[in-house]
Amino acid sequence: MSRNAVLSPRSLMRKFAPAMATSWLAGMKAAPSGRNVPSLGRIGSLEVRLARSAKEIRKAQELRYHVFYEEMSAIADPATQATRRDVDAYDDICDHLLVLDHDLTERNKLGRRVPRIVGTYRLLRQDVAERNGGFYTAAEFDIQSLVDAHPRLQFLELGRSCVLKPYRTKRTVELLWHGIWAYVLMHRIDVMVGCASIEGTDPDRIASQLAFLHHNARTPETWRVRAVGERYVEMNRMPKAEVNERQALRELPPLIKGYLRLGAFIGDGAVVDHQFGTTDVLIVMPVEALNSRYVNHYGADAGRYANQ
Repeated sequence: MSRNAVLSPRSLMRKFAPAMATSWLAGMKAAPSGRNVPSLGRIGSLEVRLARSAKEIRKAQELRYHVFYEEMSAIADPATQATRRDVDAYDDICDHLLVLDHDLTERNKLGRRVPRIVGTYRLLRQDVAERNGGFYTAAEFDIQSLVDAHPRLQFLELGRSCVLKPYRTKRTVELLWHGIWAYVLMHRIDVMVGCASIEGTDPDRIASQLAFLHHNARTPETWRVRAVGERYVEMNRMPKAEVNERQALRELPPLIKGYLRLGAFIGDGAVVDHQFGTTDVLIVMPVEALNSRYVNHYGADAGRYANQ
């Protein structure tokens, strides 16, 4: 990857930001936690921001349960069935990005009307992960070797992404990515990583999708990272000439296609996750390699939807 062809977060700010000072972004950095957490963007009735309370995190966990366990094929243990929430230990240390619909409200325990959470992403910064035993993704991929190979860079793990079915639209995805981009700038993130899932646990049934990713989006050597040894599943399941690329691309989940459009790479090897009924691939997305068209679209100060 040519260094003169890509840009650091600071360079992106200089290249794409308007000439005026980015006071809105500076205000976000300075904002305290809790109820004063600012909005990261809004389109009509939809707003994106970080969770402001434990109650909002619980609502995000309920949304994850609905999508992963009721709509998809994840297998719930007794505790998960009892609470009807998708919960793990990482929830306590992560930031939770939310999309809320102010036109779809529900009453909280105090009787107040609050907007419903319709989308969520879980964000884990490297400094937080290192103080708490590492990244969630490390159970499937050798993330630490990648971090060690780039000691001057700051990593961010993306995970547990889901959106309520009626809201799987362009503007919801736009807001989620607008929120992530604002978060990247706020915390000077250099690299985003995380698992993305293809439905199904038989790699041979999704061989064309895996092979397409292997042949067309595999990480360069400088960003190479493998699935952990005992869970490694070969992605190169057919020669490139035999892959119907148009069909494979059409069959890929929208989230993975979105990552590819942004400029993401795919790690070496996949992992079968029997609990969630998926086959996971690793997304590696250096900020310096992001498609400049998308950076320009959201604004280098993440201000595109700041004042909607």
